[in-house]
Amino acid sequence: TDVQSQILTLLTLANGSSVVTETVFENRFRIVDDLLKMGANIRVEGISAFITGVKELKPSVVTAKDLRGGMSLLLATLSAKGTSKVLEPVHIDRGYESYIEKIKGLGGDVERKNS
Repeated sequence: TDVQSQILTLLTLANGSSVVTETVFENRFRIVDDLLKMGANIRVEGISAFITGVKELKPSVVTAKDLRGGMSLLLATLSAKGTSKVLEPVHIDRGYESYIEKIKGLGGDVERKNS
């Protein structure tokens, strides 16, 4: 379940339909609302998320509510054409060292703004 958020995010852009079922932890689908704001096609029923891939995600303002979900949303925003914002990056900070520099090193257009 540790990579579930990342897999779920990836599946939003995959061809076809997929199902992700969570049997261990509650609240692992917390990123779904933000992915829906970005144009993802996801339906949650009980412990399963039904995902149909879309062509692209739209830029949006999303909120990092936890470590893995926050990084997943950051990666989702990188795939969107346009400017997005990730609120509460402190959740990402506590688990990923120098992630801004690493993403930039891979060609990602990301910056940290203090507010």
